[in-house]
Amino acid sequence: MNVADAIRAATARLAETSDTARLDAELLMAHALGAGRSEMLLRAMRDNEPPGFARLVDRRAAHEPVAYITGQTEFYGLELAVAPGILIPRGDSEALIEAARGEFEGRGSPGTILDLGTGSGALLLAAMSVFASASGVAVDRSETVRAVFQANAHAHASGRDVRFVLADWHAQGWTEKLGKFDLVLCNPPYVESDAALEPDVREFEPAGALFAGKEGLDDYRVLIPKLRKLLNPGGIAIFEIGHTQADAVSEMAEKAGFSVNLVRDLANRSRGLTFHT
Repeated sequence: MNVADAIRAATARLAETSDTARLDAELLMAHALGAGRSEMLLRAMRDNEPPGFARLVDRRAAHEPVAYITGQTEFYGLELAVAPGILIPRGDSEALIEAARGEFEGRGSPGTILDLGTGSGALLLAAMSVFASASGVAVDRSETVRAVFQANAHAHASGRDVRFVLADWHAQGWTEKLGKFDLVLCNPPYVESDAALEPDVREFEPAGALFAGKEGLDDYRVLIPKLRKLLNPGGIAIFEIGHTQADAVSEMAEKAGFSVNLVRDLANRSRGLTFHT
């Protein structure tokens, strides 16, 4: 069987597993070939199916996310390494980067950026790609994250002032050695503990990066009161939220003395909030 036929067969098989079955099949095939997807589509469709492709399709048919199978995903134009135990960045989160770009338009670049719960480093590295003079600090409580973040930082912020700090915001004193920042980014856990999720997410992605109590608000309650310690005068924080959480999280932030603006994603859903000091 050639590559084109194998992709067609895999697409048919994955149709019950994925809403993006054709794309999934193409990405898995490109990975099996050790090629980029575009290169494969242009040059390899008549080649023989590579050994190992069927096994990759088996894994996807069992709901394992493509990003974990291939070890990479794309975010804001950056190819990022990912691995089990690290939340897979979503395109919807790019709305936070666009919001940051808009906030600093006409007022210069933020000098310092903090990413809380960095995971792969998606938010921090995307922001640093926009703000070329900024330094960055990534905070995460997971040792699993460190090596993956450092690989991504080497690929996309080599020579820049960027560092990783192992810290847990549920522990005492976690802010003490971080310093102050012009921009704080955060995609915290915000899923309700009893929420119904697709098997791809619930069975494979890290629960600690997803769930935040009965209402999905536990981590906002911890983080928002700490923000003034982390922000320079005039600094801005941008947090991702669940699409039903804007009112509840806005109320917390306003009680902490912040003014709040809503960030919408490309589908016009509530995606984040900006907090102004």
